[in-house]
Amino acid sequence: MQRIDLRDASGSCSASVLPEFGFNLFQLAVAGNEVLWAHSDIEQGIARPSGSGIPILFPFPGRLSGSTFTWNNRVYSLPNDDGLGHAIHGFVLDRAWRVVDRQSSEVTGEFQASLDAPELAKQWPSDFRIRCCYSLQTTGLDARYHVENVGSELLPCGLGTHAYFRLPSDVAANGRCLLQFSAESHWQLDNMLTVGDEATKCANDRHEQFRAGIAIRDLQLDDVFSDMVFVNGQATAAIVNQSAGETMTLTWDHHCDACVVYIPPHREAICIEPCTLVPGGFGFAGDDEGLQVLAPGESFEHRLSIVLKG
Repeated sequence: MQRIDLRDASGSCSASVLPEFGFNLFQLAVAGNEVLWAHSDIEQGIARPSGSGIPILFPFPGRLSGSTFTWNNRVYSLPNDDGLGHAIHGFVLDRAWRVVDRQSSEVTGEFQASLDAPELAKQWPSDFRIRCCYSLQTTGLDARYHVENVGSELLPCGLGTHAYFRLPSDVAANGRCLLQFSAESHWQLDNMLTVGDEATKCANDRHEQFRAGIAIRDLQLDDVFSDMVFVNGQATAAIVNQSAGETMTLTWDHHCDACVVYIPPHREAICIEPCTLVPGGFGFAGDDEGLQVLAPGESFEHRLSIVLKG
């Protein structure tokens, strides 16, 4: 499997990407400190696609309700591969992307349904193209995701990322490793889906605690938050390792007003997953929770950054 290695001009930051495995950026090191977590076998292509690095989730992040999707009176059948009978995380996280530009510190990949997976024409209402550019800076990574409807029909869609951020090995005993973010709403889940409408959304009663920082050792999370607090058009989440004197900050733009936070059972990582659409949001009557419907030729671009500072 092809692996692309990147390094910034100063030599301080390095990263590795697997174009054939969903364009997954699975390694990111700043000053020798690894920021991301990945399974040891990811380069063999046998690891769970959503379980390592930074999986890209499109045209839907999270789960759909069941394995069928109805749009404009047409029913589309999708694989139900989450173990609960739902389709999950879209079509691009485990398929091969094409590299369209490559430099020493930057790489751009592209996936177009009709070119790279023609079978998707039977599974989604319109053709789409998604392009991702990863660019290294001295202290981390800048990412741009450009989505375009290149078909002739309306394109309903949602975009998300599923980054696995490495936790210190002593996090279970270390109360000085904190999670910080600011979201005003917290969703109730049924079978791992947000269901119905905003009636299932409630005030995040731990808003102030998360804003100040909660010890990760005390958390069990696979939760959906929304109404992120944006400052100058940016939302942030941070992992603060007070023992090491390091802070990892994830920053993203206004396109993602929802965020899933997940701690996997191995507890070696925490996932912070900004997304344009809450899981299950395709079942909502309106677009208040982030459903994008792009006309032919219409597009949008989402940006995020990952910075590690000591």
